[in-house]
Amino acid sequence: MHAIRQQEFGPPENLRYEEVPDPRPGAGQVGIAVRVCGVHLVDTMLRKGSYEGPFGLPELPMTPGREVAGVVDELGDGVERSWLGRRVVVHLGMASGGYAERAVANVADLHPLPDGLDYGAAVAMVGTGRMTIGILDVAQPTADDVVLVTAAAGGIGTLLVQAARNIGATVVGVAGGDAKVARVRESGATVAADYTAPGWTDRVRESLNGRGVTLALDGVGGEAGQAAFDLLAPGGRLVLFGWSAGEPVRFTAADLFKRSLSASVALGPGIFRRPGGLRGLQERALAEAAAGRLVPAVQTFPLKDAPAAHRALETRATVGKVVLVP
Repeated sequence: MHAIRQQEFGPPENLRYEEVPDPRPGAGQVGIAVRVCGVHLVDTMLRKGSYEGPFGLPELPMTPGREVAGVVDELGDGVERSWLGRRVVVHLGMASGGYAERAVANVADLHPLPDGLDYGAAVAMVGTGRMTIGILDVAQPTADDVVLVTAAAGGIGTLLVQAARNIGATVVGVAGGDAKVARVRESGATVAADYTAPGWTDRVRESLNGRGVTLALDGVGGEAGQAAFDLLAPGGRLVLFGWSAGEPVRFTAADLFKRSLSASVALGPGIFRRPGGLRGLQERALAEAAAGRLVPAVQTFPLKDAPAAHRALETRATVGKVVLVP
């Protein structure tokens, strides 16, 4: 089979398309003919060797990849034959061989694909979708909220805009550039703003006709995240889930007291302690997609173009969830 292999940490060019032996399932595992594999911003950090999260860096050489969808075509010992031929999606872990034509997964981790849900959408929801559900659990948006979403054309941002719109909230979606702003409008945002344009926060205030932002969902940090924090009205809530710009929003306890704001973190170690765990979040995300309530945006690259997919993610040239197709 073909897979993406990495021999050392560094730039996207270190991701090499190579022919390697097929992985074989062990006891309690299945072999999957991969149709789609997901690409995540964390993958780029692992590739560079800059990841500082709780799981540490993988051993090299490695095949990256956290999420795959495909067809079960081989069974390990102890696995029921009913799995053979089933369409499935699975989250493999941090760097567990997803960028490949074939993958191995524990049968206990598999999710059968709901009818009508395609492989790309399933991959988006088992990873990006589960994080979105986790963020919404913390944020608890209501129909009375004015919800501001940074990176609203990204994988998580697109879903957050839809979720807030679905409950009747007023949604402000912020993205960079005309094309992404247009996608934010298509997702259903009440107000779509280009954070690269001078004076964009003033235009948001004007568009809201005197209403203030009551809930900011920020995974960007940097200048965009700081502007979202500044747009919060007294009594507003800030929910943080990352800082793709390279630095988190800066504020002090005094800043919160001054405007009676609250701040919380949606991701990180706490997500593992929630009832139902990560699998529960995955199941809920897949159910939302199967029901048509959340529709992920998916951008596709061929497997051999994994370096281009990583470059696009790192330069914010992507829209929605990035996936690779073998």
